[in-house]
This record gives sequence, structure tokens and C-alpha cells, in this order.
Amino acid sequence: MHDWQTRVDAVWRDANALGDDAVLERIAALAAELPADDPRGPFELAGAYDSAGREAEAEPHYRRALESGLGGRQRVECLIQLASTLRNLGRPEESIALLDEAAREPHDLGDAVSAFRALALTSAGRPDAAASVALAVLAAHLPQYGRAVAAYAAELDSGDAPSA
Repeated sequence: MHDWQTRVDAVWRDANALGDDAVLERIAALAAELPADDPRGPFELAGAYDSAGREAEAEPHYRRALESGLGGRQRVECLIQLASTLRNLGRPEESIALLDEAAREPHDLGDAVSAFRALALTSAGRPDAAASVALAVLAAHLPQYGRAVAAYAAELDSGDAPSA
């Protein structure tokens, strides 16, 4: 199945040139090659729908991938992508809950989880919490002022930030 993933990766690599309909068609054909219980098929299909701006059609495929046992890094990717989809569908609290779940999984996508969590918090009407999450991540990458930015992020999160 390594060849299968290589072909999927090629579709995504060429996605901009192919366009949404061709990507969806090719990913659907590749997903159909897998056994019905293989979670990679619905995961990739969900991503194709999502990429095409068809979030409502993506959601059940993401859920099927998770229910079918998608594991490892792909599970975290799926949680992030489903959370983004739910936010776009106007369900930010569900999005936040999924991102909290993703944060508890072992992975190397912590900054991505935080970025999407900040977006979901903004959509949920919690801009201070969103800024806190984004600034806390940014602080870890700053060669200077990281400690100060981290402290301000913590103040925002605690509600102790000075008002303008």
C-alpha cells in the first residue's frame, strides 16, 4: 500500500493545478481501492471535500475515519481537519473539544493544534483566549522577548490583561 500513499501524495502535490473537481475525483477513486474498513480512504476523501470548500460533505468522512481506527499522526491530522471543518460549519465549541483531544495525543503538530484552537476560540467569541493561545506558541519561537510575550499571553488567558 506504500504505492497507494505515493499516489495520494501526488494528487495533493498537484492539487492547485488539478482543481477541486479533479482532486475529488482522483481521491475518491484511490479511496475506493482500499478495503471498506481502512480508515485512510475516508480520511483522504474528507480532505478532498474539505479542500473543495464542501465542509458539510467532509464531516461524515472524517468521523468515519476516526471511528474506523485512524491512528498515529494521521489521527491528529484528522482531528485538526475535522475541528477546522466544524468551526467553518459554525460549531466552534465542538471544534475546541476536538482540538483539546488532539492536544492530548502524542504528535509533532502542537503549533498547528494551537493555531486552529485560536481560530476556534475567535469564532466562539473568546478573542482574549484566542490571542493567548497564539501568543503562547509564538513566544516559544522568539529569540528575544519570548518571556515577556509568554507572560502577556498568560495574563490574557487569566483575564488579568489590562484593558485599553
